[in-house]
Amino acid sequence: MHTDTERCVRAVQSKDARFDGWFFTAVLTTRIYCRPSCPVVPPKPENMTFHPSAAACQQAGFRACKRCRPDTSPGSPEWNQRADLVARAMRLIGDGTVDREGVPGLAARLGYSTRQIERQLLAELGAGPLALARAQRAQTARLLIETTTLPMAEVAFAAGFSSIRTFNDTVREVFALSPSELRTRVPRKAAPAPGALTLRLPFRAPLNPDNLFGHLAATAVPGVEEWRDGAYRRTLRLPYGHGVAALTPEPDHIGCRLTLSDLRDLQVAISRCRRLLDLDADPVAVDDQLRTDPLLAPLVDKAPGRRVPRTVDEAEFAVRAVLGQQVSTAAARTHAARLVRAHGEPVDDPEGGLTHLFPAPEALAAVDPESLAMPRTRRATFATLVRQLADGELRLGVESDWEESRARLLALPGFGPWTVDVIAMRALGDPDAFLPTDLGIRKAAKELGLPSTPSALTARAAAWRPWRAYAVQYLWATDSHPINFLPV
Repeated sequence: MHTDTERCVRAVQSKDARFDGWFFTAVLTTRIYCRPSCPVVPPKPENMTFHPSAAACQQAGFRACKRCRPDTSPGSPEWNQRADLVARAMRLIGDGTVDREGVPGLAARLGYSTRQIERQLLAELGAGPLALARAQRAQTARLLIETTTLPMAEVAFAAGFSSIRTFNDTVREVFALSPSELRTRVPRKAAPAPGALTLRLPFRAPLNPDNLFGHLAATAVPGVEEWRDGAYRRTLRLPYGHGVAALTPEPDHIGCRLTLSDLRDLQVAISRCRRLLDLDADPVAVDDQLRTDPLLAPLVDKAPGRRVPRTVDEAEFAVRAVLGQQVSTAAARTHAARLVRAHGEPVDDPEGGLTHLFPAPEALAAVDPESLAMPRTRRATFATLVRQLADGELRLGVESDWEESRARLLALPGFGPWTVDVIAMRALGDPDAFLPTDLGIRKAAKELGLPSTPSALTARAAAWRPWRAYAVQYLWATDSHPINFLPV
């Protein structure tokens, strides 16, 4: 979008928050970059240039605006609605791969050379993987500076910087303030508990929290997830340790409280929480497309801004999808809870009732299938899945190619279209995944006057592309199932 100058100028002049994260405005006279909704008086059009990322602005010598804090805007929805190389690379960078494994590690996960990846990122985003990761580290450092009382040396290394000098130089360059000056600008608060951080996760309005939090709470696995005091809480398996996230829906943001065993996991934890709640979606684009169907339009108008509840761990969700085949939500939770108690890693949660991390594929691969209380065919499906996940033959991370992953899943015994599509929708993040064979979808379609047979419904849903996963959320909402409403 940043190449459409006229459209960008209109967005800046109208302070349109829908475009925050889509592009950034760099002001030639002040050498500052802003989000489109910046509250200051818009600069003259001839003094504006537009960039696709904060990293590109920083590469061009601009610093972040102190008023609108463009580095805290929602992420671009492009990276969650596409499955090409650039989108997959951006999802991996957001998950901290460059900081942990370097650009060679990023390239190895994607199956391309480092040169190809750098060339494509530069062409589309104006910055290479190192610059994009640097911009992310700067934002993580700012969060730690402003929300903790950690010494600056600990902040530097927790944010992923290799030295104090690099940390100081980057913060000054990006924010035009030293780390200590950034901290003094924030009002003093009570010191948080060790490892605990309280953050605000932005999103593009509108956001309807009912199906989002209702689904997560209704399907929560005891010990791993819970709904407590108006917040969805769950344990997180992270690269350097583990954590607990508490997510609370608020009118203009999602309240996020993170308790981490290692602060180096902060950016990864934030990225996974945003992905879980689909916070980088563009609800206006989605809803406008779905409203073109006169039978869907009333559902969209009644409760706009529905999101697709996703996951913080793709392998975990795939296992839970198999456990939930042809059984009720309560039965699926019971199966999962048994696995968690027997094979999950214990964690300490002084604030609630979380007790374990969901078992890793390696632990589940050692489970005797005969010990599972489920039909023999499903035990074979479970055993095959966890073995391939543990051996690395099947990879379902954020870097996954959606079509390749679908084909690999369909080749496994016991995997039919419903299971593959629900994994594609919730774990892989495909916004166009569709469930025409789902009983709830067929029932809702019949009530609305839509075709109810899978083939006819699929043909009708072609007009909803590329947002059929969101259409699923609206169709499910026609049922009185408890997953459609916030728990009380």
